[in-house]
Amino acid sequence: MKTDMKKLCGTNYPVSICFIVVNEFCERFSYYGMKAVLTLYFLTYLHWDKDQSTAVYHAFSSLCYFTPILGALIADSWLGKFKTIVYLSVVYVIGHVVKSVGAIPTVGNSNVHISLSMLGLILIAFGTGGIKPCVAAFGGDQFDEEHASERRKFFSIFYMSINAGSLLSTVITPILRGDVQCFGGDCYALAFGVPAALMIVALVVFIGGSGLYKRTPPQGNILLEVCNCIGFAIKNRWKRSKYDSKRKHWLDWAEEKYSKRLIQEIKMVLKVLVLYIPLPMFWALFDQQGSRWTLQATRMNMAFGDSFVIKPDQMQMLNALLILLFIPVFDLLIYPLVGFCRINITPLRKMATGMIFASLAFIAAALVEVNVVRSVVGPVPVGRCLLQVFNVAEGDVMLKIPGSDVFPHPIRYLQDPHTYEMLPASGEQLTLEVTFNGKQSECNFTSDQQEAYSLIVYSDSTGVHCQHASDHITKNEDGNPLLRFLNTRPHAINLTVGGVSFQVSAGFSMSPNKTVDRGQYPDVRGCSAPDRCWSLDLGLLDFGASYTVVLTEESGLTVAHKMEDVKANDVHIAWQIPQYVLITVGEVMFSITGLEFSYSQAPANMKSVLQAGWLLTVAFGNVIVLIVAEGAGLEQWIEFLLFAGLLLAVFFIFSIMAYFYTYVDPDQLDKKPREEDEDDEDMMKKANDVQLNKTRKSTRL
Repeated sequence: MKTDMKKLCGTNYPVSICFIVVNEFCERFSYYGMKAVLTLYFLTYLHWDKDQSTAVYHAFSSLCYFTPILGALIADSWLGKFKTIVYLSVVYVIGHVVKSVGAIPTVGNSNVHISLSMLGLILIAFGTGGIKPCVAAFGGDQFDEEHASERRKFFSIFYMSINAGSLLSTVITPILRGDVQCFGGDCYALAFGVPAALMIVALVVFIGGSGLYKRTPPQGNILLEVCNCIGFAIKNRWKRSKYDSKRKHWLDWAEEKYSKRLIQEIKMVLKVLVLYIPLPMFWALFDQQGSRWTLQATRMNMAFGDSFVIKPDQMQMLNALLILLFIPVFDLLIYPLVGFCRINITPLRKMATGMIFASLAFIAAALVEVNVVRSVVGPVPVGRCLLQVFNVAEGDVMLKIPGSDVFPHPIRYLQDPHTYEMLPASGEQLTLEVTFNGKQSECNFTSDQQEAYSLIVYSDSTGVHCQHASDHITKNEDGNPLLRFLNTRPHAINLTVGGVSFQVSAGFSMSPNKTVDRGQYPDVRGCSAPDRCWSLDLGLLDFGASYTVVLTEESGLTVAHKMEDVKANDVHIAWQIPQYVLITVGEVMFSITGLEFSYSQAPANMKSVLQAGWLLTVAFGNVIVLIVAEGAGLEQWIEFLLFAGLLLAVFFIFSIMAYFYTYVDPDQLDKKPREEDEDDEDMMKKANDVQLNKTRKSTRL
């Protein structure tokens, strides 16, 4: 039947790989789509701070790269690749569904949302990590040995499906999150639900091809055998070293139980694993695209002209897009050009160069961050507070604070711009002297330290008065503007701004800050009574800004005066492109070359061991970010420079290690006479007898 299907396809490709490629595309869409919006979900839905959000994001990423070892163990030792993929995909789907339910606001309270989210992420980590080492290998199993060239092309197609799924998901899921409104806000339930649906499709498609697959039964886990061999060598050396000190290598102490061929293969693998020790630092930088770089994007201007606006979590799609562009450029142009210049660029030199590019990417990110924070109101020091003044008294006022000269000049009516001034704050009552039309009065309010306030100065027939309101001076975490209204009219007002409703009481009252979408608002509808409605022109409400709109009555009309409390983001998101270009160049030279190097330096039956070691470097890289995010407490641009400096230091260490590394040809092991392997068991028995006699003689003595 398979032969007929090959003829129908007109190639030597088995039809079964179509199911595997579609499965991988859907699974990668599912994983990267969910992960693209994860950091903003922690910030805006669970209301965690940036450091906790970053730490949990990287803890999840780390778990996703620890669990492949478990998946490989299950597949090779018990269930086989097919059943492992099916069973763990079911776990994967359940995790996505639980995660989506946790994003529905009406399901329980915040503790329920956190519990469901964490449970869902754990199940997803076990699912995606468990099937990671199985799917590609299962695809390779579908080809017969005489079709090795088709197998190599399959892996290229397989890798393209991964990047295609990643690219589409990082474009689509942020749109589902931000452009679709549900439950009164961003629709995270939909943004997580669509990846869940794609994972269900992946599972159904994979099972749909079950009758076509070529399956190999479990043949024992080589990783487990390697660990047992190493453990036996260490244990044996500890027990018998005083009787025999002539063995050249510590692994030779396993010869009593394991074949010389296996020991020699493990020695080759360990040489490569030692080179892996510095590699986690590269991944510590690379995986921050979905955390720190996304957070940076929320404080930037994301508009490309008047019609196109990108979302902060969509910038991650640049990496997948650039990967698809750079791989052929490097393979067909850069590397041949370097070779033409007679520069010997070995795999390890490529990897070291990739580290430099990743470090440069974080230096670029630090430069961008320095400019980004210029529009951010700095944190208020201990013992101080911030105060800005809204003068709606229809005349100039003088404000004096005993012991301070922060307002030396008259404050004009509806003055704009206005700035925050720093005042002492002790939690006790603060007295301010206000002079208006030659008359003085006092305003009293209690100021708490490290807080920000607006002082509203207004007048009526009895004189000048003031009241205060608490301010929100940090930028909105999703990048959208914040808006509030100050009503100076004698009637309560209802307004609707882009679907967001505001109710403002009469008599110099301030509405709470609310998030609105960035955009032009030339026709905002407001009503002070059912039969008294009008429209206001608020102009552009820009990314990251906080606005106070003062509503006054002039000549019988309601007029809006827009004040900018926190400046809009003035650094365009296009300035992130250089850092994405640099980190992707680093990935091409480091990641892809690293995989090729690992496979070229490993014996055929040890490639899975090195694959597990490679995935662990990614896991430990995320652990590094987790530790720094929770423990360092540095300003963001300093943290970026710290990571860049650490990777440069690792570059020098890795370069020295690479200089002393000797490339090997694993195929040389296959040139050993077969008789040598067949006699290994007899040789081990003889060695055991000799060692036993020596031990008995030493015991007698």
